[in-house]
Amino acid sequence: MKGFVAFIKEQGVVGLAIGFILGGSVSKVVSSLVNDIINPIIGIALGSAKDLTASYIAIGDAKIMWGSFVSTGIDFIIISLVVYILVKILKLDGVVKK
Repeated sequence: MKGFVAFIKEQGVVGLAIGFILGGSVSKVVSSLVNDIINPIIGIALGSAKDLTASYIAIGDAKIMWGSFVSTGIDFIIISLVVYILVKILKLDGVVKK
């Protein structure tokens, strides 16, 4: 049992679990931001009252959902930016590089 407790302390398993939970929460908030605020604004700017995720190019019977792809890209960029800023604020640069 002592070995297991030492493993948890040394490897930061609790911190990893907390980071995982917070990461899921940040992901939900960012998805909501992108889907509920950013996409409709971009959709309006492109001349459509719909949100960006509904935008597509029809080629025959196929629909190329470029709006959904762009929305996912925006989502990824914002989450990456949040992670980058948190790593810089918490000064975890050395920890991440190991």
